[in-house]
Amino acid sequence: MSDDLQVEEPARRLSEPAGARDSDVWDRTWRPWDLYFAVVWVATLVITLGAPGSTEPVRIVASALFVLLVPWYVWVGRRELMAQGEDERRSVRYIVGLVLLFLLPAILVGETRLATFALAPQCFMLLRMRAALVAVAVINIVPVVGWAVLWRPDPGIVFFNALFAVVSLLFSAVFGSWIIRIIEQSEERAALIAELDASREEIARLSAERGALAERERMSREIHDTLAQGFTSLVMLVQAVDSELERDLPQARRHLDLMAETARQNLAEARALVAGGAPADLDGNSLPDALRRLAARHGSATTVEVTGTARPLSPALEVVALRTCQEALANATRHAGPEATVAISLTYAAAALSMAVRDTGCGFDDSVPPRGYGLSGLRARAAEVGGSAEVRSSPGEGTTIAVRLPLLPLLPLPDRSSA
Repeated sequence: MSDDLQVEEPARRLSEPAGARDSDVWDRTWRPWDLYFAVVWVATLVITLGAPGSTEPVRIVASALFVLLVPWYVWVGRRELMAQGEDERRSVRYIVGLVLLFLLPAILVGETRLATFALAPQCFMLLRMRAALVAVAVINIVPVVGWAVLWRPDPGIVFFNALFAVVSLLFSAVFGSWIIRIIEQSEERAALIAELDASREEIARLSAERGALAERERMSREIHDTLAQGFTSLVMLVQAVDSELERDLPQARRHLDLMAETARQNLAEARALVAGGAPADLDGNSLPDALRRLAARHGSATTVEVTGTARPLSPALEVVALRTCQEALANATRHAGPEATVAISLTYAAAALSMAVRDTGCGFDDSVPPRGYGLSGLRARAAEVGGSAEVRSSPGEGTTIAVRLPLLPLLPLPDRSSA
């Protein structure tokens, strides 16, 4: 890691806002509707201009009036439809204008009523169900009645036009109901997607917070088990040297050498923490060797016994074992007394790695909850790898810290003799 100031990058969103995505989807799905309306209106205009039952001036007037529907849709209607009828009053005004612009040409030339196939869907998209049915009924029935009153055609022709209007009304009602259901389902799905996006963002935030908390706890344990203990040893050595300078200079020099070694060890641990690598004692060493180095720094009254065949293990397990030993030795230094001896036993078994650190110090009442961070952090560290830690002590009987860490079973090598 460089010495330059590291700026933390802000967390990115997992997904874009739901509203932006829904708007884009609605824009893309609306283009087929534009094409559909255009085709219906062009076909209606062509049929109106060529209607055989009307004179040319009437057809031209009806076509000119019908063309007014296009700018009304482009300037007013499309915006309302794109907004999905959010403003009910403006939607009603648009439909009223649409109906009024349609009725006159539809009364003049009956063939203009083909445009109902473009007008009815808009009514159901913008109005409530009852209001949409009323508007569609007006669009289908009023032109037939007005056309029959104005031109007085044969009863048979009136009957077939009325029948067409009824069929068109029924089709519009069925088709409109389907449109409304589709719109409602789309709105529900959009709301569900928005809720899902919000949930994902909340989960991501909580996950990031939990990860940050777990990392803080891990760093707290690492600092407590390494740097804090090293600094505590330095303080104790400074106090010892201060009392020995006047009466035992050789011993003071030995303690000064030990202070230098402890400071170097702390520096190595600090660098390992910053780099995220293995602890300094495990860097290039096996776990038994690392424990022997710890025992040597602790003093000649500390012994290490290894049972079973030592073998490389997962780095996480070795770190837990090493930190447990460091915590136990630090507690022995602070609480066991100067005459106490410490025995470290490490056992390699097929299913678990076991370690116990026993001292012959003054002990304590293990039924009283500990006030410090060390023992609780020790248990938490063991639990992270599926293991367990136990502290046994009683006044005058010393203290034993035991940890058991499960090992993953070794997979058998494939039999290549038959290959």
